[in-house]
Amino acid sequence: MKNLYCVIMAGGVGSRFWPMSKTSKPKQFLDVLGTGETLLQNTVSRFLKVCKPDRIYIVTSEQYQDLVAQQLPKIPKENILLEPARKNTAPCVAYAAYKIHQKNPKAVTVVAPSDHLITKEDVFLKAVKSCYNKASAADCLLTIGIKPTRPDTGYGYIQFVNSDQKEKDARIKKVKTFTEKPDAAMAQFFMESGDFLWNAGIFIWSTQSIIQAIEKHEPELSALFKDTNGTIYGTNKEAEFIKNAYVSCKNISIDYAVMEKAPNVYVRASIIGWSDLGTWGSLYEHIKHDKNHNAVVGKNVMLYDTKNCIVHVPKEKLVLIQGLEDHIVVESDGVLLICKKTDEQQIRNFVNDVKIQKGEKFV
Repeated sequence: MKNLYCVIMAGGVGSRFWPMSKTSKPKQFLDVLGTGETLLQNTVSRFLKVCKPDRIYIVTSEQYQDLVAQQLPKIPKENILLEPARKNTAPCVAYAAYKIHQKNPKAVTVVAPSDHLITKEDVFLKAVKSCYNKASAADCLLTIGIKPTRPDTGYGYIQFVNSDQKEKDARIKKVKTFTEKPDAAMAQFFMESGDFLWNAGIFIWSTQSIIQAIEKHEPELSALFKDTNGTIYGTNKEAEFIKNAYVSCKNISIDYAVMEKAPNVYVRASIIGWSDLGTWGSLYEHIKHDKNHNAVVGKNVMLYDTKNCIVHVPKEKLVLIQGLEDHIVVESDGVLLICKKTDEQQIRNFVNDVKIQKGEKFV
């Protein structure tokens, strides 16, 4: 895969993982699984198996430049692309696509979030290779879809149909529709129908194909990021150019901007042990449980009559819990959260309340 490049999106805040994830150091820069490696480092390690360090690009917020450089010393500093504002994924994709295309017009990029868990890495990399082969040979946009295991209302769904041409890889299907987070009844229908997949937000395309799609479906975005004369990207003019582009561009996802409009979109169904690690509850499923079904990260945690809890505390903290069931207990930098697992969607509201009542330093 000589023309494969990797773009990792690492600019999010991850407020649902508060208090461990804070604006100054969001979850992608943390070892939330207790493995000794941050989520960002884990994502890069995965792609280093198929992509050289100088072909891996990290798109992140300006404020995280030093964090990225510290955690990823193998990645060239010029490959850390800095966003002056958070404007969702379409500007991020456009920036990386135009910059990489100028360097290598034959480039094929895999675009992935920095904070997702993939436990079956070999299976995932096989899927990437298959999509790379198709993206290299045809004008198409590919995404990786996950077979639903439950009627989850927190994910987007992709409906597929059999391709109008014979695919070398039978798992690659033509996309019919994208549906954002459905209600419970619709999610149940999607799962039972068998022709819907979870949208993992992982994309593979040639830079030429995604640039053509952006130019067709979001011409304003294209006009802002296109380096017409090839004299900006890779020079000292780039930072100011990107700053101006982000001031003017829309806040829009690549799904809305391009994927839902383009006729040449395909999905590859994959069973890769995927989780978007969006909430403490999703993390619970991926941490080893004790005999009472508690998921614990922390060296000095003592539990009595406690069941089905998530406990995540620094290793030097001694924490003793008695009589708790179905709760989240997290301590980080002097902030303690205790809430019911069933109420974890309220954590964002808690963060807003803390910001208003106690100040920015706690969030």
